[in-house]
Amino acid sequence: MRRLLALLLCLGSLSAQAVEQGVRVISPGRLPLEGGQLALGLSQDWQQPLPDVQRALIIVHGRLRNAQTYLQSGENAAGQAGQSAATLVIAPQFLTQSDVARHRLPDALLRWKGNAWMAGEPAAGPVAISSYAVLDAILQRLQDRTLFPALKHVVIAGHSGGAQVVQRYALTTGNHPELEKAGIGLRYVIANPSSYAYFDATRPVTFNPLDCPGFNDWKYGLKRLPAYAAGQPPAQLEQGYVARNIIYLLGQQDIDPQHPALDKSCAAETQGAYRLIRGHNYFDYLMRRHPQGLSQRLVEVPGVGHDGAKMLTSPEGQAALFK
Repeated sequence: MRRLLALLLCLGSLSAQAVEQGVRVISPGRLPLEGGQLALGLSQDWQQPLPDVQRALIIVHGRLRNAQTYLQSGENAAGQAGQSAATLVIAPQFLTQSDVARHRLPDALLRWKGNAWMAGEPAAGPVAISSYAVLDAILQRLQDRTLFPALKHVVIAGHSGGAQVVQRYALTTGNHPELEKAGIGLRYVIANPSSYAYFDATRPVTFNPLDCPGFNDWKYGLKRLPAYAAGQPPAQLEQGYVARNIIYLLGQQDIDPQHPALDKSCAAETQGAYRLIRGHNYFDYLMRRHPQGLSQRLVEVPGVGHDGAKMLTSPEGQAALFK
């Protein structure tokens, strides 16, 4: 039976039954961060040493903030791969102000204004920490060899809105030399996002920039970067990004230009009509800019549309996560 465990002895009174527009608040897991606490779920108790864990799967939810669903999907994927005992699944939950207010949750819980967490913006309270810095903190904990003596691989994965988070995080984060020093590999799996962050004003779809003035602003481009990435020149960000181990996982049937969860803003529409073509357009763009080669690859998943569970448990998804 899966357990959602308190972190660093911070047990709380969150109700796992609290629901708002499909949101179920993960309970009682908390990760203390600079005066605030993050709600998150775990497949195993990481307060004690986990000598059998060789892989950590950090799985990021989308706009619905349904961390419970993604925790379950990650556990199912690990079970199907025969890797449950060797895999620690971690599901952070980025709550909003309305989540905390509606359910009268503790003031110490981190919460963001609307979907600001998706773009790496700082929390609205109780401390202004970036959602990307939250992922940094999880990686910091995983490098502790007293807790994870056998850890070899960390995979940060997301589907749909979560994939947007993972793509932008991979672009703005550093190289994490502590993981490399500890002999721990880091991979990013980006599955069916609505959009990507480009490095210049080039776009695959012809359009009039006057009709779409924000097309190159963050999170679609590198203008108006969040504070988390402040001071990093675009060339430096691109150099770091193309060196990262990234798999773009695209459903062959994710081709509906009217999908209700598809980003239909003008900035997103400049990248293509639907998710499958947007992914191909972005990968082609990277290959044109870096003909010497990438540490990245694009993998299509036959017969699957916009379905996170099917993407992760497909043979292609299993290979991306566990091989």
